[in-house]
Amino acid sequence: MADYYDLLGVGRDADADSLKRAYRRLARQFHPDVNKDPGAEDRFKDIGRAYEVLSDPQTRARYDQFGEAGVGGAGGMPDMGDMGGFADLFETFFSGFGGAGGGGGGGGQRRRGPRQGDDLRLDLGISFSEAVFGVEKEVQIRHQETCTTCSGSGAKAGSGPTSCGTCNGAGQVRRATRTPFGSFTQVAPCPTCEGSGQVIADPCNSCSGQGLNQVRKKLRINIPAGVDTGTRLRVSNEGNAGQRGGPAGDLYVFLSVQSQSGLRRDGTTIHSEITLNYLQAILGDTIEVETVDGNESLPIPAGTQPGAVITLAGKGVPRLGNPVARGNHQFTVKVQLPTKLSSDERELLEKLAGHHSRKDQRPPHKSGLFGGLFG
Repeated sequence: MADYYDLLGVGRDADADSLKRAYRRLARQFHPDVNKDPGAEDRFKDIGRAYEVLSDPQTRARYDQFGEAGVGGAGGMPDMGDMGGFADLFETFFSGFGGAGGGGGGGGQRRRGPRQGDDLRLDLGISFSEAVFGVEKEVQIRHQETCTTCSGSGAKAGSGPTSCGTCNGAGQVRRATRTPFGSFTQVAPCPTCEGSGQVIADPCNSCSGQGLNQVRKKLRINIPAGVDTGTRLRVSNEGNAGQRGGPAGDLYVFLSVQSQSGLRRDGTTIHSEITLNYLQAILGDTIEVETVDGNESLPIPAGTQPGAVITLAGKGVPRLGNPVARGNHQFTVKVQLPTKLSSDERELLEKLAGHHSRKDQRPPHKSGLFGGLFG
């Protein structure tokens, strides 16, 4: 999906009014009931999604920091259950059609009480060994915390919120709108108080009346043994603080595990290869091999064939949530044949080859009593 700012045709420093004007203009232009061009409906949905994200300061901050991944990743129109920026779309086109006004009013009512803070995402890379055995990592995040100066009220000490003069504290306003379908009346959240019914007449200097401040914070994240790429860890209450006394969101840590040369992971099993010379494969041996626990002794049975798999039990990855239960480390055998032989080696091998050749030329074994006596 295209950049949301580009979709609306505004700069990254655009204010709320500029966003709203751009959204209304483009929504009228690409609404499928007005614009029958191919692709107009998809463009209309993308515009709605872009405005939904950028019109909310907290969601916009996540988008600026993480892009589409920070706001859920799913494009399209806003959720009908939480009107937000979609109320403007109703105002432009659907006011007066079967409960549209009620939907806008419901969106205003939802803003009046405490609002839970947004969840945040942090992508964290760890080593192969750290994923196997677990580790504690110190990370630094940026999130919103309740303003300590005004305790989240947004007002200076000694003052507080007052009733909004635009909506008289109702949190809603009625608007008459002209559309291609005629004139309609829409009940929508008050643009002055954003549906809360209250305004801050004397805002706090520390947070500019928002009740929240953006701060940097160091956290120690406990990563359990057995995690893998894509594992998601939840750190409670370390997302953005809620508005008007609402609970804080959570921090979600998405892990990415680095590869390690010579080792490959498949669930709780670790795979690697070992190379033997032909004498080790024929006669057997004990060799030193690399594991996540360090070097270990691996017995090689006599007569080991190329492609055979030899297992060291309990030297794999712990099962996530049960570090006592570990998988295995499996070694796939490769046999390396010599390209040059000394004269002594050749003579011995030729004798061995001749011995095997004579054994192959012996007559077949005779069965029965006489065969056993005279064969």
